[in-house]
Amino acid sequence: MQRPISDYGFLSDLRTSALVGTDGAVDWWCPQRFDSPSVFARLLDPDGGHWRIAPAAVGSAGHRVQRSYLPDTLVLRTVHHTPEGSVAVTDALAGEPGARAHELGMNSPAVLVRVVQGLSGRVPMTVDFRPRPEYGLTMPYLRERADGSVQVAAGPVDLVLRCTELRLRAEDDRVRQDFEIAEGQVVGFDLAYAAAYGGSPAELDPVAAVADTVQAWQAFRESHRYTGRYPELVRRSATVLTGLTYARSGAVTAAATTSLPEVIGGDRNYDYRYAWLRDFAMTLRALWVAACPTESSRLFAWATRSIGRIGAEPIPVLFGLEGERDIAEHVCPHLAGYAGSTPVRIGNDAWRQHQADVPGEIVSAVWLLRSYLGEEFDAELRELVLGLTEQVAATWRLPDRGIWEPRDRERHYLSSKVMCWVALDKAVRLAPRLGERADVRRWAAVRDEIRSTVLREGFHEGRGIYTGAFGSPELDAAVLYLPVMGFLPADDPRMRATIAAVERELGTAGGLVRRWRDEPSGFLLCSYWLVECLAMAGEPERAARLFEQATGHANDLGLLSEQIDLDSGAHLGNTPQALSHIGLINAAWRLTELAGG
Repeated sequence: MQRPISDYGFLSDLRTSALVGTDGAVDWWCPQRFDSPSVFARLLDPDGGHWRIAPAAVGSAGHRVQRSYLPDTLVLRTVHHTPEGSVAVTDALAGEPGARAHELGMNSPAVLVRVVQGLSGRVPMTVDFRPRPEYGLTMPYLRERADGSVQVAAGPVDLVLRCTELRLRAEDDRVRQDFEIAEGQVVGFDLAYAAAYGGSPAELDPVAAVADTVQAWQAFRESHRYTGRYPELVRRSATVLTGLTYARSGAVTAAATTSLPEVIGGDRNYDYRYAWLRDFAMTLRALWVAACPTESSRLFAWATRSIGRIGAEPIPVLFGLEGERDIAEHVCPHLAGYAGSTPVRIGNDAWRQHQADVPGEIVSAVWLLRSYLGEEFDAELRELVLGLTEQVAATWRLPDRGIWEPRDRERHYLSSKVMCWVALDKAVRLAPRLGERADVRRWAAVRDEIRSTVLREGFHEGRGIYTGAFGSPELDAAVLYLPVMGFLPADDPRMRATIAAVERELGTAGGLVRRWRDEPSGFLLCSYWLVECLAMAGEPERAARLFEQATGHANDLGLLSEQIDLDSGAHLGNTPQALSHIGLINAAWRLTELAGG
């Protein structure tokens, strides 16, 4: 049976990530980069590879699990209580020895460390190591070495598995061994990766590597002083966002996984291991709220470099983590998919789509960072804002794919038009920093035309509310973007009626909001948008209750996926989802601001 998505903990070294289940199994690890091929992919197929360290009694009636992150880190400690005694397993993706804070992911050694510590009694343990490189396509050779380690060789991958106390034995395509651990005893494992034709895999002392990695993570939070409401929730979400950051470039990946389904058995299974420009302004705002200015500036620098010179064609919707544009999508027919949900996709063809909101996200981000960027912009930044603004002025009347990236046809989505208005509104305000080519009068005229068009065409007279697309009666939770982005005040009568309709038609008893009427799951970002709207409409107490309900769907480690199944409460979609944690941070700050904090 497929393990629930909420059972997984998230590890990161700011270059790649791993998911660890409550059963002690690492079922997902892409050791080269967030978006590189996996060596463990049991998350997506029973035969996709895994590495389990757990009591032999795991899953039995007498087995109980408690787990938590060490404070302000993504170092995971899982305590297994069994009839024979208790044992703790501490898991981490190691940072470079001596690295602190923002140095953590610059030269990560690509080593997964696991430290087993006996707490009481004598506990029989099992190690089950079964690597399957390249998303499960390759069955590797395992070779025992003189030092007691096991080398894994397959295609472009070189792995070495070591243990401080055991001589490891290979059995064809796996290592499977039993051992006992007594109270006070410590056994360390490390699994190191290197490219097959590069250098040798790193060798670390597992216990020292865990301690060093904890210090590196805690150095991040020492300099971050969030003082608003829900500080522990905000700090945890900020740590998750840091963990989703590719340190070498500053890009924030949308999630750590690919193809976890929006609906079990459905085909809306996409690869989220890339960075979306649509999320840009929201991410920056969340990082600023959480007092992470260095991450904010590095993310901004990545975006401007990735976009490059603006031409006639719309800028891409998303990029690879080092600014790659072509991330063409293909399927992996050999993988069964999470709970049978196929296809499993690698790459994301949304990069080809026209999404008219994207320039507004970038210009909005420039406005957000204006104090940091200075009274006079450099030439590249001026060209970026000028190019995007002119592109919006020339194309805002065209239909697009919208914020939810449907793959059927283009429409005149309300949220896209609003972001076109944002682009021009912020460009007008930034004009003194843009030089002589800033055409303020024309931009202001186009801005005002967009606003009047949205107010006229976006409002459905028959329903008395703003709807998802011009001429459509269908409600879409993206209409909540109007007050969130400052297009309309939340207490405007028409907007207030729209917010009430979202609550009535798309809201749920569990504090969740669906994107559209027939969606079987709640979308966490939309739920936090509703929190912001209610707070701005003068209902802070009800907004706070909704915030706490939505956040109550996090797993025991405080992690949020993209969506929540309305019937079972199960997590759905890729995980951990940056937008969900961004929504939490921004909603917590909105509640703080409106309370006078």
